Amino acid sequence: MTDIFLYEVFEEEEHLLRQLCPPGLDFASTPATIQESGHELPPAPVISIRTQSVIPPHWIDRVQAVLSRSAGYDHLLPVHSASGGKIRCGYLPRYCVRAVAEQAALLWMSLLRKLPLQTVAFSTFHRNGLTGLECAAKTLLVVGVGNIGSEIVRLGRALGMKVLGVDIVRRFRRVRYVEFARGLPRAHVVVAAMNLTVENRGFFSYARMKHARPGTVFVNVARGELSPTADLLRLLEEGILGGVALDVYENEPSIARVLRKSGDLNDPRLPPALRRLAQQHPNVLLTPHNAFNTVEAVTNKARHTIAQILHYRRHHRFKWEIPRSLLSKNI
Repeated sequence: MTDIFLYEVFEEEEHLLRQLCPPGLDFASTPATIQESGHELPPAPVISIRTQSVIPPHWIDRVQAVLSRSAGYDHLLPVHSASGGKIRCGYLPRYCVRAVAEQAALLWMSLLRKLPLQTVAFSTFHRNGLTGLECAAKTLLVVGVGNIGSEIVRLGRALGMKVLGVDIVRRFRRVRYVEFARGLPRAHVVVAAMNLTVENRGFFSYARMKHARPGTVFVNVARGELSPTADLLRLLEEGILGGVALDVYENEPSIARVLRKSGDLNDPRLPPALRRLAQQHPNVLLTPHNAFNTVEAVTNKARHTIAQILHYRRHHRFKWEIPRSLLSKNI
């Protein structure tokens, strides 16, 4: 049996892990999720996943530790809880800070400048209906000012935007914090960058977001469960939102499995609201949970993964583990 088995490993990541792996550390990997792999039992005492694998209940007593190669950890809380705290749960909090922040900026600028419509208009070479907005002097509301959110704040300022932050923990002195209800009506762009918790699931609901200024652009690079898809669709169709960009989705593991097998946006197994967003709205951008995926971030991820594994081997715990304040919660 290998020391650790890694799921959801794509080609570039595999290459870097092999390159950086020190002598004496034995690991194996697959691009598949646990569910796609067909493994009946855990192939190693330490398992590494991303965000689309679900640890089977009958694995709980057979696994010593789970390392998620992700900046979020909400999907690890049920594992820790089910094991009675026996399974050590680690994650990689800082490997993709810049990458995700840049993706958020890329998405909101693409929507402000109507990039999806611009690409369609090339075939007729007309400019009618393509007039967009510049970032300068617009208000950016960053909801969740942690590692990634603070970098989004910095990028927004560099673009000349008026930046407001929303967070229950106000860590950064230079951020102008507001309550969400006060910041939303002022925002031209809203970015979700917060961790998913029991309390904030469904945070960007229709009831809350209907108070946005007409035409607001919404971007989610955090977790899909923060923004109910059906609510976003309604907000778009009522003109409250002028654009939506998502890199994360409700029930993402099942959506990913369906699309990897069928590649069909009309697949009836997909949620109806998601199908409509993907096919009927030119002011929508959907990306496959890829905000992290830069050469720099993937290199960081490989390095941090190796560091976490080695730390666990020496100390029987990870260097970066789920915050203790959340260990009693199950999202």
